[in-house]
Amino acid sequence: MGIDLGTQSVRAVLVDDAGAMHGSGAAPLGGSRDGVRHEQSPDEWWQAVRTAVGAALRDVPPRTVRALAVCGTSGTVLLTDGAGRPLTPGLMYDDGRATAEAALARERGLRVQPTWALPKAMWLLRQHSWGPGVRLTHQPDFIVSRLVGGRTPTDSSHALKTGYDLMTDAWPHEELAALGLDPGLFPEVVRPGRKLGEVDAEGEAATGIPAGTPVIAGMTDGCAAQIASGSLSVGSWNSVLGTTLVLKGVTAAPVHDDTGVLYNHRAPDGGWLPGGASGVGAGALARAFPDADPARLDALAPAHEPSTALAYPLVARGERFPFLAPDAAPFLLGEPASDADHWAALLQGVGHTERLCLDYLDHLGAPQDGPLTFTGGGSRSAYWNQLRTDILGRTVHIPRHSEPALGMAVLAAYGAGAAPALADAARRMVGLSHVLRPDPARTARFVEPYLTTVDELERRGWLPSPVAAHARTRAHALETS
Repeated sequence: MGIDLGTQSVRAVLVDDAGAMHGSGAAPLGGSRDGVRHEQSPDEWWQAVRTAVGAALRDVPPRTVRALAVCGTSGTVLLTDGAGRPLTPGLMYDDGRATAEAALARERGLRVQPTWALPKAMWLLRQHSWGPGVRLTHQPDFIVSRLVGGRTPTDSSHALKTGYDLMTDAWPHEELAALGLDPGLFPEVVRPGRKLGEVDAEGEAATGIPAGTPVIAGMTDGCAAQIASGSLSVGSWNSVLGTTLVLKGVTAAPVHDDTGVLYNHRAPDGGWLPGGASGVGAGALARAFPDADPARLDALAPAHEPSTALAYPLVARGERFPFLAPDAAPFLLGEPASDADHWAALLQGVGHTERLCLDYLDHLGAPQDGPLTFTGGGSRSAYWNQLRTDILGRTVHIPRHSEPALGMAVLAAYGAGAAPALADAARRMVGLSHVLRPDPARTARFVEPYLTTVDELERRGWLPSPVAAHARTRAHALETS
C-alpha cells in the first residue's frame, strides 16, 4: 500500500507485485491560504487518510496488506508534544513566512530556503513559549505515529529540508545549537525503505489496515513520483506536474549547487536523487479559472500557439527553482484575447519554466542522457503533455500510473523484501503507457516566447545572468540542430 499526502487530497493505492491495482481511494483536503501563509490541519490529514485507506480496502479480502509507506509534501512541518499530539497547524511546503529565520540559518552555515522545514519550525517556535517535550514533526511522521501508536524515526528524504546532512548522515547539531535549537527537538533519522514499526490495534481500528502490517520509511512526494515513473537509471529525470512543478533525477554522485536551488536526496539503496521544486504549476490554472472545464479549454488552446500573452504562472509569491527569488511574483505580459488564450498562456508558461529548469540542470553539469518522464496530475491532460514535449523538444515517456502513492507502494515492496533493489521492484510494478515525440515545427514556434521569458526573468533580477546566457545558448543550439 502507498499513501500520498498531497496538497489538495490524500490518495491511497493497493498494488500487487506485478503492478496490478487492486484498490484505490482518495479524500479531499482543505487548508488556509492568505498571501505567503499556507496551513492545513494535521487532524484533517488523519481523517482524510482514514477515508482514502478505507476506500482502497473496500473490495479486497481482509489481511492482504503486506507493507505500506507514506509520502508527504516536501518541507511541510508542525510541532507536536511528546505523545505526538499536534501543537500547531501544519505549515505547508510553500508557506513563505520564515524568510528571516532562513536568513539567520544561512548565516550559521546552513543552506536552506525560506520554505524549507527548518526555518518554518524556527518560526513556529518563536510564536509561543512551548513547554518541555516539544518535537519537530514532518507531515508523514504524524500519520505514521497514528498508525503505529507512537513516535518513530523520520526518513532522510523528509529530513533533508530540516537541515539533515545526507553526506555525513547526521544532524548538524553544532549549527543547530547556534540557532538555539535543542537536539531533543529533532527525530532520529533512517534511510527510506527501512522498517519504522507495525500498525497497532488502534491503527487497525481507525483505518482497517491489519495490525502487524510493517510500516516502511517513505520519501517526499517528488521522490515518490520519481519511483512511480520507473526513472531510476543514472541520467533519467522525472517531471512531476501537480499544483506545482518538481523535477527529480538520478545521478551517481551529488550535483553541486552553491545557491542551494538544487538539492540532493539519497536513494534508498544508494546513489543520489537531485532535484528542485518550482512554484509554477497547475495551481495557477485553478486560481485563474476556478470554475473552468479544463477539457474544453484544452480543446481551444491549440488555436493560440503561441499565446498573445506571456505568463510566469507562479501559484504563490516566491520562486525556488530554477532560481531562488523569494519576492518573485506571477506575471502576465500582454493582454489575452480570450479565456482560451489566457489558458494557453498559462499552459505554455509552465512549459517554458520546465525548459528553463532543464537548462539549469545542464548549467550545473547534471547528466540528462536518460529518459524523461512526465507524472503528476497535470500528466492526465494529453494536450498539455504534447505541448510540454514540443516546448522541450525532446522525447517523453508517460507511465501507466503516474501518482506518488504508487511510488510508495513500490518502496513498501522493496522495504518488505519483495525485491533485492528498488529498481527491481519498479521494473515489475511500473508500466509504460506511451511515448511522446516532439514536433520540430511546434518546437521552433515556441523558441521566441521561451527566450522572451528568459529575458524578462533576467531583467527583473530574478534569474542570474550566467544561467540566462546558458539558456539562450542551448536554445540557439536546438534551433540549428
